[in-house]
Amino acid sequence: MCRMEDNEALFYNPKVPKEVYRRHLPHWNQAGRIYFVTFRLADSIPAKRAAELRDQRQAWRRAHAIPHGVTEQHEFRMLFSRRIEQWLDQCTGSCLLADPNCAQIVVDALTAFDRRRYELDRWVVMPNHVHVLVKPHETHALKTILQTWKSFTAHAINKHMARRGQLWQKESFDHIVRSAAQLERLREYIGSNPEKAGKYAARCRVGPP
Repeated sequence: MCRMEDNEALFYNPKVPKEVYRRHLPHWNQAGRIYFVTFRLADSIPAKRAAELRDQRQAWRRAHAIPHGVTEQHEFRMLFSRRIEQWLDQCTGSCLLADPNCAQIVVDALTAFDRRRYELDRWVVMPNHVHVLVKPHETHALKTILQTWKSFTAHAINKHMARRGQLWQKESFDHIVRSAAQLERLREYIGSNPEKAGKYAARCRVGPP
């Protein structure tokens, strides 16, 4: 495992300008930082819960005047990401990644350009979602890395499963790691994730050792 925690320059710095782009969630970018990333299968959250989440997001936005400050943006991201994490841990949906071949496709995609385009730290492939700690290299944007992972794996998994259509939820969650202490907590969280997978626990892939 790389010793990312030894370099404070790799964590979010509020004094350094950040790039922000937005879909349903705001996405922050600071070059050279470590990110905690989650991407999930399109059917990983039941439609009823997805509608509930959408309504709650809209209610939150109505209650918070624009422009949202840094504190409010962070509150929004963490409030709704925690809720999604709880639902994902229930392993609902098709759970295609419980298939060892599908999981291996994702593992191969994650590790293919490790140390060339980015540095991988802890990661886990769960039955219906993936968590990754990753530091992109200066010339490779996190957004592009995620698009590559999701595009390649969607094509390969659909071919393997003889299926068509959308595989991944279009929007991923990403969070710039704030400190060495938070990095260690996220490593522990990722490592313990398979315990929440119930009958699928033995099929989860965690790395590095």
